[in-house]
Amino acid sequence: MAVKKNQENVGILKKLPVSNKVCTFGSNVKKIGEEDPRKLVHSIKVGLAIALVSLFYYFEPLFNYEGFGVSSMWAVLTVVVVFEFSVGATLGKSVNRGIATFLAGSLGVAAHKLATFSGSNKLQPIILGLSVFSIAAIATFMRFVPKLKARYDYGLLIFILTFSMISVSGYRDHVVLDKAITRVTTILIGGAAAIAFNVVIYPVWAGEDLHNFIGTYIEDLGISLEGHGTQYFKKLNIKSEEELERISLEEYKCVINSKATEENLVNFAKWEPRHGKFKYRHPWEEYLKIGNLVRKCANNINALNSDLSSCNMTQEGRKKIQEPCTKICIECGSALKEIALSMKTMTLYPTIDSYILKAKASAEKLRSIIRSGGLIEEDELQKLLPSTRIASLMLDLVSNSVEIVDSVNQLGGLMKFKILSSKPKRLGSKSRIPSGSISEAHHVVNVE
Repeated sequence: MAVKKNQENVGILKKLPVSNKVCTFGSNVKKIGEEDPRKLVHSIKVGLAIALVSLFYYFEPLFNYEGFGVSSMWAVLTVVVVFEFSVGATLGKSVNRGIATFLAGSLGVAAHKLATFSGSNKLQPIILGLSVFSIAAIATFMRFVPKLKARYDYGLLIFILTFSMISVSGYRDHVVLDKAITRVTTILIGGAAAIAFNVVIYPVWAGEDLHNFIGTYIEDLGISLEGHGTQYFKKLNIKSEEELERISLEEYKCVINSKATEENLVNFAKWEPRHGKFKYRHPWEEYLKIGNLVRKCANNINALNSDLSSCNMTQEGRKKIQEPCTKICIECGSALKEIALSMKTMTLYPTIDSYILKAKASAEKLRSIIRSGGLIEEDELQKLLPSTRIASLMLDLVSNSVEIVDSVNQLGGLMKFKILSSKPKRLGSKSRIPSGSISEAHHVVNVE
């Protein structure tokens, strides 16, 4: 239904005049800026950095000094390539590019000198060719090593490119050393400019985004679980219309495919210096553990949602499991929403344990109903929704919720979260981070 509606919208858009299409495009651009203003700031920072680095080329004839000439374009290219959305991503690519260029330049000069020492013009191209082959083959194979690929893949790629260019250009030109020094210098200038602008002007920290990212996804699970408890079993326990609007059975779906984004953010966060609550040697790996548990819970919710949506239970069968299933969903949902609030405020609340205890009690009650054989008489339920499966899924959800709460508590202990005895105040919908903007903004494209 949604696909058909989108196709109709596309068809209507094609029939619109050019002026309306321009207005629609403008409104979409405005929406992007309003959803995440940091994207607009990032665009301005990139423009300023490129303009500043370009002055090395434009001011050369103005002040009559012998600068880098056309090689200044390497500084501009470096800014374009390494200037990413977050500080961690920029630092990672800048360090990779700088070290790789220096090492490749040094090896390129050494290979050229080795070829020159042979004293034979016929041997020089053979020596250089073998050098390029061996270095490129070894560096390419190293890119398959998981630990190296995770953090240094871009550096290895630049290493291969720089070594090949300097070696080949050295064979054609006898000023290979000057070329190597010039390229290393211009790349260092470009990298330093990108880092300076990204750190000084409204920095975006990947570690902070990762922290909020996990908190938002845990909250999505809580909202989805409460939705199953209130909407499917028709037992509404909602305090306000605003909360009713936020309840959705499909909030969990954005969590299932979040692994790649989490791994990218962890990789970027490891490059970042100390900032705020995120100190040196911060336990970033804990976020991956929490993310795996969150996805495990989301998959169980997906299985539960699939079973419930395809089930036509009788009214009598629904009444028998209504109370324990509703309480499990609501209590687990409340616990997850509260632990998400703990992540965002970096504060641990004691009320979380009470939700977990209530969920466990309801799970035991549901298990007792199954064991007593109270559902065996329901033929439709036995065919469409086996009692053992729904009980297993409900118990798994309680277990998943406990694991997520314990993992966040462990992270809170390592980060020294505050511990309060009072009941927390719920954050409004404005505190939620648009997960789509996070994943899109931190998407990295390698361009040499």
